[in-house]
Amino acid sequence: MVGTPPPEALGPLLRGLRHAAGMTLEELAEASGVSDRAIGDMERGRSRGPRARTVQALADALRLSPEDADRLLGAARDGRRRVYREKDGSRGLCDLPPRVADFTGREEELAWLARDGGADAGARAAIVSGGPGLGKTSLVVQAAHHRAGRFPGGRFHVDLRGLDPRPLSPHDALARLLKSLGVREDDLPSDPDERTVLLRRTVRDRNLLVILDNAADEAQVRPLLPGEGACTFWVTSRRALTGIEHARRLALAPLPAGAAASLLAGITAGRPTRTPASDPAALARIAELCGGLPLALRIAGNRLVSRPSWSAANLADRLAAEDLRLDRLAAGDLRVKSAFTLSYEQLTRPARLLFRRLSLVPGPDFSPALGAALTGLPLDRVEQMLDELVELGLLDPAVDDRARFHDLVRLYAHQRLVEEETAGAREAARTAMNAWLLATARAAGQWFEPRVTPPPAPGGLADLTDRQTAEAWLRTESANWFAALQDAAAAGQWRTVVDVAESMHWFSDRWAFWGHWHTVYRLARTAARALGDPALEATHANYLSWAYTYCLRRPGDGLAVALEAAELARTAGDTVQEAWALAYAAYAGRWLGKFDRALPWAERAAELFALAGDKEGHPQALITLARHQHALRRFQESLDVMNRVVDLVTDPRTAPAPHIADYTAMNASAGAARALLGLGRWRDAVRAADRALALDPRVGVPSLHGTAALYKARALWALDERAEALRVLEDALESFTAAEDSGSLEEGRDLKERWTAAGLSP
Repeated sequence: MVGTPPPEALGPLLRGLRHAAGMTLEELAEASGVSDRAIGDMERGRSRGPRARTVQALADALRLSPEDADRLLGAARDGRRRVYREKDGSRGLCDLPPRVADFTGREEELAWLARDGGADAGARAAIVSGGPGLGKTSLVVQAAHHRAGRFPGGRFHVDLRGLDPRPLSPHDALARLLKSLGVREDDLPSDPDERTVLLRRTVRDRNLLVILDNAADEAQVRPLLPGEGACTFWVTSRRALTGIEHARRLALAPLPAGAAASLLAGITAGRPTRTPASDPAALARIAELCGGLPLALRIAGNRLVSRPSWSAANLADRLAAEDLRLDRLAAGDLRVKSAFTLSYEQLTRPARLLFRRLSLVPGPDFSPALGAALTGLPLDRVEQMLDELVELGLLDPAVDDRARFHDLVRLYAHQRLVEEETAGAREAARTAMNAWLLATARAAGQWFEPRVTPPPAPGGLADLTDRQTAEAWLRTESANWFAALQDAAAAGQWRTVVDVAESMHWFSDRWAFWGHWHTVYRLARTAARALGDPALEATHANYLSWAYTYCLRRPGDGLAVALEAAELARTAGDTVQEAWALAYAAYAGRWLGKFDRALPWAERAAELFALAGDKEGHPQALITLARHQHALRRFQESLDVMNRVVDLVTDPRTAPAPHIADYTAMNASAGAARALLGLGRWRDAVRAADRALALDPRVGVPSLHGTAALYKARALWALDERAEALRVLEDALESFTAAEDSGSLEEGRDLKERWTAAGLSP
């Protein structure tokens, strides 16, 4: 098959045709109406792309055949294309940029883009979005080069300059793309809608790829997207472009640790000294400090290459200083801070305020309510602005309606906060945030207190309509209210610290393995002592004893603090707190195997609670007593006490608050199942465990569910119902995992291993 000959240069072709016609330059000018100077410029190559009507006039004056006229028009058309390419400053109006030689990682993302190609799937669009510095352009360009064979119609790249003060207009982008696709300038419609129609007609039957890079918004992109056909369009933007319909979407994330370190190694591979392989740990540290952000990694790598005397450890030490990290992530005209600034300047004034102040949040993520507390702006307005920040890539979406910073973006936001707001304004915002967090934490915790009517959520910013929503808020916002509590203690706000910690007493049982209760109650005990209230100090010392023994598995510390609490309570004449202290001392003593002392403490605690008529404490002390009896292998006595507890908390005359009664009944029923295991009454143990599990929908504490399921599994195994035993054991393991109860999880895994090793797995 004979290929199409390459286009001829206009100048030599025109001169040859004029000589063949026997005409001088002046004669051709007179016959065509085109000036002799203009014709001379064409023949000398100074004018390589005259307008089509000018060339047609010359062809008519030369009386050319249709074939020669087409040759002359084609040469002029090719000359115009070359002129446009040169004016654009690249090899072509929409030439594909070169690939990055040391491109690393992104295998899954490249595969995702590859699935968007092919000639038989119809026209398609894919949107790659993400914050500044994530390497969106590098990714799509790499994918385009990698899959060149899939697009025989060509690969085209249009930089829409979405972050410029004046982004490329759709009208001009259409012109640039259409010219690259071979449409003559004279054939470009002036009407924007007609240009869109022409683009769709032009690409419809061509298996080509168009990259619309750095899009500003949906309005800029929508006129450039194809209709039906074989073409493929890839769009990159810092915004998610959620208004574009019928598009596949890829939200780009930072590089994983391994790929980030590999990118650094690739960039610095040619260093004359201190090769990266000699210090992989330092490279990994740099990658971590860069947060896996490709732009930051490239800058860091370039700095190492340009500083042969530096080691990777030197640079890691320099980047470790948070207040200087962004300024040190600069190499020539590459600056991480500049990339963030382009996005920041797209924001409205209120959104900038929110963005800056969110850097004050101590936890890993935040809700719109927290943004409202920081700014004083209405909640619905903050919700809209958070969407704007996520849309622009300055925040990453988290669970539900929450959002979070990339580490480097957080540093940038804090820099802007310091630069643009006074110290007084910053402190006022932090104070408002902490006050709201602690007031809301206290309101949420009071949902679990007996005989307390919970107050409404402060400011109406949180959903605290029942125990479920209150627990969800306390868990989700834990990092933030915990930090606020620490700030309050550091500021000597003793009453606030005590009040918040007190409200957590019954809730903490539901989330025992959070990991911070010992700090909460240590701060509260210190606050109570500062307030000069021995009874209050005894109360929070008791809570601290529980946290040491149960949460941290440090019964020695738990016992010491419980005995201190008992002395404080006796000094203050507080019988109830003395009973709690003895119960906690007995609990810790059992862990330590000091039954000779611990059993009398448990018995005395139960007596004191009964004398005081304390409906919440009495059954807890009895459970502690029953566990001592079980440890001493007095299984029947333990069973009798556990059953007595169930009777107490289900009798309206002696029952505590309903949610505490349910929790205690579930705990005691599980304890009864354990005692029945000791007695060898397997079927009764299954029934007792089932009674405990039946309460789980109302209690909802994973560690209790796991304990009851574990005892049931043991009973089923003894009954030789081994397949069911293993199924129930798996349920227990899932619950212990959810509760982060490492001790019970280890016990359950050991049991599963023994059963499986015996070859008895179904």
